[in-house]
Amino acid sequence: MGQDSPEPRGFSDLLLDDGQDNTTQIEEDTDHNYYISRIYGPSDSASRDLWVNIDQMEKDKVKIHGILSNTHRQAARVNLSFDFPFYGHFLREITVATGGFIYTGEVVHRMLTATQYIAPLMANFDPSVSRNSTVRYFDNGTALVVQWDHVHLQDNYNLGSFTFQATLLMDGRIIFGYKEIPVLVTQISSTNHPVKVGLSDAFVVVHRIQQIPNVRRRTIYEYHRVELQMSKITNISAVEMTPLPTCLQFNGCGPCVSSQIGFNCSWCSKLQRCSSGFDRHRQDWVDSGCPEESKEKMCENTEPMETSSQTTTTLHVTTTQFKVLTTTRRTATSQLPTSLPTEDDTKIALHLKDNGASTDDSAAEKKGGTLHAGLIVGILILVLIIVAGVLVTVYMYHHPTSAASIFFIERRPSRWPAMKFRRGSGHPAYAEVEPVGEKEGFIVSEQC
Repeated sequence: MGQDSPEPRGFSDLLLDDGQDNTTQIEEDTDHNYYISRIYGPSDSASRDLWVNIDQMEKDKVKIHGILSNTHRQAARVNLSFDFPFYGHFLREITVATGGFIYTGEVVHRMLTATQYIAPLMANFDPSVSRNSTVRYFDNGTALVVQWDHVHLQDNYNLGSFTFQATLLMDGRIIFGYKEIPVLVTQISSTNHPVKVGLSDAFVVVHRIQQIPNVRRRTIYEYHRVELQMSKITNISAVEMTPLPTCLQFNGCGPCVSSQIGFNCSWCSKLQRCSSGFDRHRQDWVDSGCPEESKEKMCENTEPMETSSQTTTTLHVTTTQFKVLTTTRRTATSQLPTSLPTEDDTKIALHLKDNGASTDDSAAEKKGGTLHAGLIVGILILVLIIVAGVLVTVYMYHHPTSAASIFFIERRPSRWPAMKFRRGSGHPAYAEVEPVGEKEGFIVSEQC
């Protein structure tokens, strides 16, 4: 993963091709509260209750990551069997790192320690320096437990081994459990690796470079961070973080704009999404013009939908003409820019009939329909005859000894007396007509 800087701020932008690593640029916005954290000390019974004893779990479900357990500064993807809500976003994949943290971002870059992390104890751990060091994880369908077991600091092996874990629950709760912490976390050096305890999330913005084709710059903006007190992290301690409601949980405009959860929630009709403007979908929010729409703080009027319903009822009762339906639909569309005519409306419009038509018109339509049907039948018969003739001709051409071919050969025009008479009409003698009969045929086979 490369060398990580101890501080995540002040990185210069880096131009990279699509699909390559990207520069990390941090901009903090800590005006929002996403989690409530509770720290339990060694004397609290909750510290022991929140610790998950992986050794007592089903052995087939506990996995020891071989690569992470024998390398330094490495990370590996782990799939979740459930949807884990993180800052209101549902995750099905995380990245476990040897440095005592979990990376939750989608864009993997060299600065994984900068943001978008779940860090029970981020430090310069190196599992490869000891055979007893392992990185294990356990997923039972409702929770994922990742445990760094007997890991040592690379730059200070003599401090002892650390054993701690992070538990991700389906309801969004995050629990940090600490079993062995040999020294004060505040004394761990951050010279070669950042030392953090907490959470962080960010959004990614892609900038197109007009001067350089097929090159774009990705900038990661951290919009929130949870920093826990490192001095509280000791042996037999635990931290429980409970998520608070976010704007992303609302699926309708009314509940979104009227919510009172501590966020300035706004509804974007184009994206059909509720947001405060600060989440992982920030770029879609801005590109779709949602900040301008959110200033109105009003939901779309549902009256056009009622008008459309009334129009449909009128169609079934009075069988309105097609032009009237089109005019009505245009009116409804002007009031609802995002609505589109449905397939059912189109079918209704195409099959409309006027009940005021006269009986003579109906009779004329029936007569014209009969004439057209007869013409079509005649054309079809003619086409079938032509196709049959072509097929017979092709068959006889490729099968000259068949009965049909011999039948037409014997009756070809060159064998007709009249034709010979016509051909020889300019001469005084008659040509003898050859008697009709079969001739013996000989097949000469080549010598083997």
